[in-house]
Amino acid sequence: MLSNVRNYFKKLCSAGPQLFPALSMLLLIGFGYSTANAQFVPYYESGQGVAPVYEGWYGNDDGSYTMLFGYMNENWEEELNVPIGNNNSFSPGPTDRGQPTHFLPRRNRYVFKVNIPADFGNKELIWTLLTREGVTQKAYASLRKDYFLEPITMMSEGGTVGGGSNNSEDVQTNEPPTVILEQKMVTARVGVPLELVAIVKDDGKPNTRHYRLGAFSDDDTPEERFAKAMRPPIRGTVDRVVGLFFGWFVYRGEGDVEFSPPQGKSWEDTRAFQNSPWSPYWRPPELPEDGRWVSTVTFHQPGTYVLRGRADDGGLVGDAELTVEVR
Repeated sequence: MLSNVRNYFKKLCSAGPQLFPALSMLLLIGFGYSTANAQFVPYYESGQGVAPVYEGWYGNDDGSYTMLFGYMNENWEEELNVPIGNNNSFSPGPTDRGQPTHFLPRRNRYVFKVNIPADFGNKELIWTLLTREGVTQKAYASLRKDYFLEPITMMSEGGTVGGGSNNSEDVQTNEPPTVILEQKMVTARVGVPLELVAIVKDDGKPNTRHYRLGAFSDDDTPEERFAKAMRPPIRGTVDRVVGLFFGWFVYRGEGDVEFSPPQGKSWEDTRAFQNSPWSPYWRPPELPEDGRWVSTVTFHQPGTYVLRGRADDGGLVGDAELTVEVR
């Protein structure tokens, strides 16, 4: 079966990049067949927990500080919900610091920010997360110098550049995109699509790169591309396709939610032929001429939801949130 998929893959590669969407659907079959052989580490679709992560800090013009947090969901498919409370809390101070209650799969970097006063000193801020019975994990945040974050560091960790540095002008001067939502808080009804509109502005940096650094090159044969796409990442850190895109995901809320069109993943899905900038053969979507990204969302259970809209320019991100009361 895999040999048949490989032969058809060769024909599609020869036809050009316009056939990549059809290629993605086809190769999911081959990928599923070879997943066991392609993974060198345990592969968990579900049943695992989530570890909170302290990413680092940077200073603000007024003397205060901003701490950034993310998380690592050990599952490749299961999304977990942990409401604010003893199992999802900050200390000292307010329990709710704007952290997510809905956790997407795998590694999610720079998910939310916490502002810290200028006199914070040598204290620690602790995020406690319990996602499986008996397993409590904590992230300890401080202003230690080795946690200081610069944009180039963030871009390196996310796979935009390699080796922690890049002297190209488009990377060094990159500014994060901005997102403006036409709605701030709205109501919706179960089963009735709700239109979402976001205005995204960006400086056009860094330069678009339609391939991952460690994936393959234009000189590879179809057979070489197939072999590289089906193997695990060869770098110790992730790498990614670079290009602007915008996507929605659930930040808080436990019900089933469906977006249309399907949104590009904000999490590092490095598997082949996924809708993710960290996946081989992913291409950034065509940008709307007016910067106006239009989607719909359908909720299947009532409740209060917080949706996060994220613009990603391939290096840095800009976020905006929309609260939706679903009846």
